[in-house]
This record gives sequence, C-alpha cells and structure tokens, in this order.
Amino acid sequence: MPGSGDTRPDWLLVGEGPGEEEDFQGLPFVGRAGQLLDRMLRAMHLSRAEKVYITNVVKCRPPQNRNPEPAEMDACTPYLLRQVQLLQPRIVLAMGRFAAQTVLSHNEAGGTPSAQELQKMPLGKLRGQVFRTVVGGRALPVVVTYHPAYLLRNPAEKAKVWADLCLAMETLEKDNAQG
Repeated sequence: MPGSGDTRPDWLLVGEGPGEEEDFQGLPFVGRAGQLLDRMLRAMHLSRAEKVYITNVVKCRPPQNRNPEPAEMDACTPYLLRQVQLLQPRIVLAMGRFAAQTVLSHNEAGGTPSAQELQKMPLGKLRGQVFRTVVGGRALPVVVTYHPAYLLRNPAEKAKVWADLCLAMETLEKDNAQG
C-alpha cells in the first residue's frame, strides 16, 4: 500500500503500517484511527484530497497487526524516502514512534538524535518541537505527534496532539512568510 492523497502535498503524514481495514480497502488510515485523522484534518481545514498525502513506514500489514520489526522497516524505508523526494512536501507529520524513528533517523544532514537514541527515547520527548531533516537534498520541517490509534486508547492526549498540529501549522506559516 503506497499511500494516497494529493501528489503535490504541503503535508506528508507518515504512520506506522496498514491495519486490517486498511489492508482490506487498500488505503491508509481508513479504520477508526483514520476516521479520527479525518476529523483532525478537518479541524485544520485540510482534507485527504487536497494538500495532504498519507502513507506509512511499512507498506504491508504486519501479521496479527503486530508492531513492525526492524527488518521490515529497513526494507520499506528506501521506498518512504523516495516518496518524500518525489512528493516534495513542505512539512512531515510523523505519527507515532515508528514513524518518528524512521523519518528522523534517516536525516542526511544529521542534527537529530541518532537511530540508537531514537529507539530508547519515548515519543513524548520528541513531540512539541520542530526538527529539521534533509531528505534527497531538501530541508524539511518534521513534527512528531502521537498516532491516532493511540488517541483512541488515550483520549486525554488529544490536547497534546492538537498542540503539535498547531505547531506544524505555525511552522508552515513561518516558512511561507520567509520564502
């Protein structure tokens, strides 16, 4: 499952991997977590069809919906990095630990925690800030936030995600003003 959305997006949303419903429909984020993501996008005055492309770190559903294994993420990462190069988003929203680890650990310019540090770092320590990463020679802002599936289990964390989304929107506005 490669992903879906606008092929000239401002926003690239990266999740973990397809779940059962996504596997069945062949589209990312169409189950309960996807419905929540759609509501989040609407609150930002965005939609899947315009200015947004949604993809995952791993392109195939892990068996029994388990977490992706390092070898699976390693196998799919070149595809994700090539997507970033081709889509040329203006910002990346890494949703969840595996997306954050993958996007931030493949920074061509350095300046982010190492892959080993990222594996040990709780997601809560990565969110609430803007990272600058370089992929394919292009500098991109990256904002890390919780995965929508996590929010279904922990609704009290929605305010933190909204703060992350506001940070990402402000970052795009600043980049627009400067460039």
